[in-house]
Amino acid sequence: MNLRCLLPALLLGAILPTRAAAGQWTTPAEAAQFRTTPSYADTLAYLQRLQAAAPGKLRLETFGTTPEGRPMTVVIASANGTFSPEAARAAHKPVVLVQAGIHPGEIEGKDAGLMLLRDYAVSGKRPHLLDHAVLVFIPVFSVDGHENTSPYHRINQDGPQEQGFRGQSQYLNLNRDYVKADAPEMRAWLKLWQRWLPDFLVDVHTTDGADYPYDLTWYTEDPHKLDPGVAAWQRALMDATIPAYEARGHLASIYLEFKDGRDPRKGIVNFGSGPRFSTGYAALQNRPALLIETHMLKPYGVRVRAVHDLVGILLQQIGRHPQALLDATRAADARVVARAQEPSAQVPLTFKPDPVSTPYALKGYAFTLSPSEVSGADWIRYDRTRPRTYTIPNWNGLLPEISIQPPAAYAIPAQWTVLIDRLDAHGIRYRRLAHAATIRAQGYQLDQPQWAQRPFEGHLLLRSFESRAVTREATLPAGSVIVPLDQRAANVAIELLEPQAPDSMLRWGYLDAIFEPKEYGEPRVLEKLAREMLAADPALAADFQRRLHDDPAFAADPGARLMFFFQRSPWYAAQGVGAYPVLRLDAATWKTLATEPARP
Repeated sequence: MNLRCLLPALLLGAILPTRAAAGQWTTPAEAAQFRTTPSYADTLAYLQRLQAAAPGKLRLETFGTTPEGRPMTVVIASANGTFSPEAARAAHKPVVLVQAGIHPGEIEGKDAGLMLLRDYAVSGKRPHLLDHAVLVFIPVFSVDGHENTSPYHRINQDGPQEQGFRGQSQYLNLNRDYVKADAPEMRAWLKLWQRWLPDFLVDVHTTDGADYPYDLTWYTEDPHKLDPGVAAWQRALMDATIPAYEARGHLASIYLEFKDGRDPRKGIVNFGSGPRFSTGYAALQNRPALLIETHMLKPYGVRVRAVHDLVGILLQQIGRHPQALLDATRAADARVVARAQEPSAQVPLTFKPDPVSTPYALKGYAFTLSPSEVSGADWIRYDRTRPRTYTIPNWNGLLPEISIQPPAAYAIPAQWTVLIDRLDAHGIRYRRLAHAATIRAQGYQLDQPQWAQRPFEGHLLLRSFESRAVTREATLPAGSVIVPLDQRAANVAIELLEPQAPDSMLRWGYLDAIFEPKEYGEPRVLEKLAREMLAADPALAADFQRRLHDDPAFAADPGARLMFFFQRSPWYAAQGVGAYPVLRLDAATWKTLATEPARP
């Protein structure tokens, strides 16, 4: 064969293996042209092939088991085999946790992650993406929900053909479970978090809501919820990332929660993230976090590529300045520990909207509002052929509302095991008393509880109550728990144990029994008691008459009228109804207890 004939053959031989290799690493979603998303088994099979091809760059691990018995898989990706938290710290590499499929019908993050790992590990497109960071990637958080597929799970969404179910197999929404930690999957995630202690969290979702041109919207927690250094780092990251992202042909917006879904011109508000959500929990842990919400009406392939490109840019930005992230998170942890020595420190528990809005340029579509004979309300319909930009008010800003001065430590009596169990779940440090101890400390007296009328995530939430600080003398049994707040997870302990916190154990209904009197008075006995109390206390008698005059329902209820007196008697007070069991210790009391022997 002469050289003229040989050259095309040589060129063809060089091209064919490249094409074969490219085809070999096509992800299942790409192979299906994004009409479908792979099953969990097919997802793991693809990841296992990647790991076998690039063992020095990827490692698969199991970090939990679902209620239906499926393994929960995490992928560790980094250069030079940095596959453990210890190795990451030794190499001064920040840890980035990216999770997909906490709502399995919103599964772009999984398929985008497969593509990004392929680009990094085997295709040669991004070989240096993780030279200076460690990626901890959860392809599917809610695995049982992912396998519960139907074409009818996401009515608002354009593809894939079938989607997973929003709840896990016990019908719990994992993105409401971060603090209460009911689900086995969340308990496993918390152990993973404590093991790796990520420096940055990315949580990938698909939005519902209005129609607009943006491929995705994004959300970071309000600066008032964050350590100042963490808030500054987070703002700088997004200021650098979004322009680079849009330069690739995407369009992005801050999260769009419309004040009135039937008329976007009325503006956007904060969607109300709190500690039960991923980004809110990361804030409690002194960490920056990003919520990604792809737009449900964009084709699935567009949504996957949007996540692929954004996460890739985020990792590039972090890799350029890894020490800046490490410095921010370490300083935030140190400030929380040092706060325990500041008697005047204040910690916000709840937040309210900032009454001052800012203008926001919303890229949207023209729309019409027409009366609906079906719903009786206005029906909004968008016209995608007529793009419009609206200047609308943005009320996303938040301000602290209820704040508390944290104690030096909390004391939890040994019998309140449900509280101690949650401390364990969140990795909060405490010590157990080896012997009983009698102390005098601040507590709360809680009255007038009002519960929600319908269950939420398996609980009837305690919506409101009256609270007042009281000083109590209490004997803590042996085995009682003392929780010092000179620890980096102090904010999580505060959220669990301060009754007014939005995701406290009290709010979730775990302590409802404290509102239940266990003894009662017979009507014939209370009739006599009431007369004695009326004769002895003119102010009480006047109060009773006012209630009769002002409250017709009370006046018409014989039981309520007698209970008025029973609840003001020593027989009711002796039951301790509404006495919150957790005590707040000052520095002197905590110091005294710290010298007591601790139970091994």
